[in-house]
Amino acid sequence: MHIIEISSEKRFQVEITLAEGTDCKSLKKERYFFDWSEERNYEVYKLQIVGSNNILGLISLERIPVEWRVHIRLLTVSKENKGQQKKYGRIAGNLIAHAAKIAVQDYGELACVSLMPKSQIAHHYISEYKMLPTGMTLSLEGPEILNLINRYSHE
Repeated sequence: MHIIEISSEKRFQVEITLAEGTDCKSLKKERYFFDWSEERNYEVYKLQIVGSNNILGLISLERIPVEWRVHIRLLTVSKENKGQQKKYGRIAGNLIAHAAKIAVQDYGELACVSLMPKSQIAHHYISEYKMLPTGMTLSLEGPEILNLINRYSHE
């Protein structure tokens, strides 16, 4: 998995690992948009460039086995990686692909990844990640989930 520095188009290998208790102290709302301490009862993963301590993105997941689903509770990129002036691209996509891998690992061909987007960003998830509207949520299943994994694991 990699991200791309927008200014130079240089690729950087990334790793996605579980956030640790010590990470929570550095996850300030001003940089990461949410109070991540409220997610301590869920699986929180962080994305970093290999060899760096700088957290560029975060995702909080809830596994829902009775529905063969991994639900994305929260997803964010760091402040400097949001919008038109962002430093790196592909952060959110890598995090969603990570959730998709977990879903496929846990639930195989029945796997589903879902999220409840803010209305102003729903279209972005639909166009960029091929998520489908499913009631109040957007989701990925079947070929779409595998296409997303392949797109971010092999590009």
